[in-house]
Amino acid sequence: MEGGQMSRDGQPVAEEAGGSALAQQRTVAITRSPDDATEFLEMARGRSIRAHALPTIQLVSRGDKIVNEFLDAARAESPDYAVFMSSKAVRLLFDTARRLDRAGGGPHAGEAKAAGSRSAAQPGSAYERLRLAVANMTVVAVGPKTRDSLESEGIRVNEMPPKTYSSVGVGELFTRLNAVGRKAIIPRSGAATPFLRELLEKIGLDVVELHLYDVCAFSDTAVWNGFRAEFAGGRIDGIVFTSASSVRGFAEIMSKDYSADGLTERLSRTAVVAIGPFTADELKKAGVTHNVISEVHTVRGAFETMAREIGA
Repeated sequence: MEGGQMSRDGQPVAEEAGGSALAQQRTVAITRSPDDATEFLEMARGRSIRAHALPTIQLVSRGDKIVNEFLDAARAESPDYAVFMSSKAVRLLFDTARRLDRAGGGPHAGEAKAAGSRSAAQPGSAYERLRLAVANMTVVAVGPKTRDSLESEGIRVNEMPPKTYSSVGVGELFTRLNAVGRKAIIPRSGAATPFLRELLEKIGLDVVELHLYDVCAFSDTAVWNGFRAEFAGGRIDGIVFTSASSVRGFAEIMSKDYSADGLTERLSRTAVVAIGPFTADELKKAGVTHNVISEVHTVRGAFETMAREIGA
C-alpha cells in the first residue's frame, strides 16, 4: 500500500498482509487536530511518512459578547486596519455572529439555516453588520489560511506578508505600508504575547487588541494513545510544533507520563521542528534547545523542513 494509510483521526492503520514497508517508514507527529492537519497528513502520505495528528489545545470562547465588543470598538475607534492573525479567530468571530442571529428570534434568525450559511445574512443581522464593519477597513491576513477563511466570509483581503507568515512578517508589512499615525484592531487569542502590539506601536500605529478566546490544554486525549506508545518506544522520528500554545499543551498532556526532565530527555532523541521563532522560543523555555525553525512559517514549510531533518 503506497504512502501508508491513516484513519480519519490521523492515526496510522495496519498494512495489508505481506506489506513490509510500514516498518521502514518514518513516523512523525504534528501538534494540530486531525481536521486542522489535513494538509500535513496529505503531504505525509505523498512521502510515505506515517503521521499522528495531535490536538494539543482547545479554544475557550469569551462568549457571545465578542461580536458586540468588536462592533463597538470599530464604531468608537474607527480603525484603519483589521489585522487577523489566525483562521481560528476569523471562524470564531463570524460563527459567533451567525449563532447570535439564529438564537435572536428576530426576522433573520430563522433564515440562518446552518452555521456555514453565508446567503442567510441580512443587512440588520449581527453577521452582516460584522462583515460590513470588517470590509470597511483595510484587511490584513497573517497568511494564506487566514486569508482563505476571510474570503470564505466574503471579505476581501487587502494585504498579506509575502513570505514571513508571522508577527514579524506583519510588522515588516506595516513598515512598507508607511502606516504611521494609523489605527489597527487585532482580534486574537487572550494567550497572545504582546510582541505584535508593541512592534506595531513602535512603527507608529495605535493598536486596539480584542481578545476573543483563551487557550487551554486539550482535554480528550484518547487520540494520543497510539502516539504515546510509539513515543515511549522511541519510534517517533520527528515532531512539528505549530504554536507556542501547542508546546505548552504538549508538555501538560505528556506530564501524565513524564517528568519535565524526562520529557526533555526523550525529545532530545527526536527531530523537533518549530513552525516559527515564537514556537522555537517556547520550546527553548521547555529545555528543547535542538529544535529547527521552519524557514517558511507555514504547515507546508514545516513539513518540508521535517522531511529534510529525518531524511524522508
